[in-house]
Amino acid sequence: MASYAGLTPRHKQSGTSIKGRTSISKKGNLTLRKAMFMPALVAIKYNPILKDFYLKLLERGKSKMCGIVAVMRKLLHIIFGVLINKQAFAAAILT
Repeated sequence: MASYAGLTPRHKQSGTSIKGRTSISKKGNLTLRKAMFMPALVAIKYNPILKDFYLKLLERGKSKMCGIVAVMRKLLHIIFGVLINKQAFAAAILT
């Protein structure tokens, strides 16, 4: 699902050298990727689990945008899990 949305990492590599920083692939569905941005910002502000996840990434030196994309991907995985398992979201699973 993350690959379909274009939220998977893309490495810049030529032979054995790795050039530059890793970015998202952006080869997926642009509409879905755009639709996940605002929910990720709201989740960072109001969801304590995803807020802690975001803050841990920032403490490790990641950029704010990298943290937002990571939250977007995590939200997408949560949504996919809820739809596949046909069960309500249980926050205890993530902690």
